Amino acid sequence: MRFVFAAMLFCALGISGATAAPDKTECLVGAKPGGGFDLTCRLAANALTAAKLIERPMAVTYMEGGVGAVAYNHVVGTRPSDGGLVTATSSGSALLLAQKKFGHHDATAVRWVASVGADYGIVAVAANSPVKTLKELVEAFGKAPNEFPVGGGGAVGSQDWMKAAVLAKAAGVPAKSIRYVALEGGGAVQTNLQGGFIKIASGDASEMVANHKAGKIRILAVMSDKRLPGDLAEVPTAREQGYDIVWPIWRGFYVGPKVSDAEYVWWVDTFRKLVTTPEFQREREARGLYPFDEMGQAFHDTVQKDVQRFRDLAKEAGL
Repeated sequence: MRFVFAAMLFCALGISGATAAPDKTECLVGAKPGGGFDLTCRLAANALTAAKLIERPMAVTYMEGGVGAVAYNHVVGTRPSDGGLVTATSSGSALLLAQKKFGHHDATAVRWVASVGADYGIVAVAANSPVKTLKELVEAFGKAPNEFPVGGGGAVGSQDWMKAAVLAKAAGVPAKSIRYVALEGGGAVQTNLQGGFIKIASGDASEMVANHKAGKIRILAVMSDKRLPGDLAEVPTAREQGYDIVWPIWRGFYVGPKVSDAEYVWWVDTFRKLVTTPEFQREREARGLYPFDEMGQAFHDTVQKDVQRFRDLAKEAGL
């Protein structure tokens, strides 16, 4: 009887382990094709297949609305226990959650799985600007903020606006006093900067590095904890220049709130393996992302801290 019981227990454990890995996988993009969420899902789908960490190709599906809000509510309300589904997310999602733009669900409504890369905020001026360093810019901006219109992708309350607000704080300028120009993405921001319609660009490293390298704009600082590799290696961080401004734009995934522990652990472990593979590193580099790998509880903690940080910034800025 002891032998039979042991055999039954072994089988039960074996079945449990086997069902932790889903039969099929799907990545949900909370927006139209193209853009950051799509990039995140394609990165995972391509790399997981290339690294042979999933048996069948991952499906990528789309559900636009509210910059991820519709997808978030769909996962929580309709597919909370679907262990094969991961949804793309970003620090932009944390910002919207902080401003309660995802409805009545907060940042604890899902299970945060992993971050797989990041871009970083930057501050740039035109190539012919007399301002050469972040310190010079902060000092000049503090003395005459009206002379320095700031351009960013997105409206007031967006990530680019928030980065401008942090810069204004360093200069002793109230966020509401910023002459902010809301533009449609990083391309428009750079065009307006080169045309002299704005004096400061608030944006992301990946979208502005080409024009910086070509000498069309001048990136004064990257908002990373250490210098970025490659074409921005010579650009100092804000911290190096005396300003404690760090702004990663991380990209990652979450699953539904009722996904089993075994399925959740499978996703965390799979992404932990994935980020060490050459297949993944090639895919990440091709998408202009930098390493930012946090798994499971560590990623959960980062999301919660960012939501609180964004909430404090929004409140301070009067949003």
